[in-house]
Amino acid sequence: MTKTSDHIFSIWAFAALLTLVACAFVPTTQADVRSKEAAVSKIQKMSKIQKVYNIQIELDGAVISATLDDNPTVRDFIARLPLIVALKDYASTEKIGYLPDKLTTQNAPPGSTPVVGDISYYAPWGNLAIYYKNFAYSAELVRLGRISCGIEHLNFSGEKHATISLIHFN
Repeated sequence: MTKTSDHIFSIWAFAALLTLVACAFVPTTQADVRSKEAAVSKIQKMSKIQKVYNIQIELDGAVISATLDDNPTVRDFIARLPLIVALKDYASTEKIGYLPDKLTTQNAPPGSTPVVGDISYYAPWGNLAIYYKNFAYSAELVRLGRISCGIEHLNFSGEKHATISLIHFN
């Protein structure tokens, strides 16, 4: 063999080796392809899983349980817990309590339409709002979450101090 043919043979051998190595990493059947696609899809779904925050609101020994969403306003609220707020009636629709400082409304929708059981933050006033009756759309009302148990404890007149605590998150 000549030097040129040795060089061509070396290039051919190197290309064959690369092809062999590449084939080891390529799925060989449709089942392999589907399996790898399913694994990628599962990883993508797992990365989109949001945290869920469980809180309790204690009023004179009675407990209201709630689940909060995962958004910047909720995370700002959670960072301040435990928190004591004075709850009082507003418009025969909701119990409100003023927070010591305003929460972020970063990436919040422009408003929301609260329903019975919703826990919201009204940005202009900086207050927490817990709805025991449905209400109309309100601009700058950010939904934080929803009561899961104990809404009947909101049936009081006057003012009560509520202790809000984070009890679990995942």
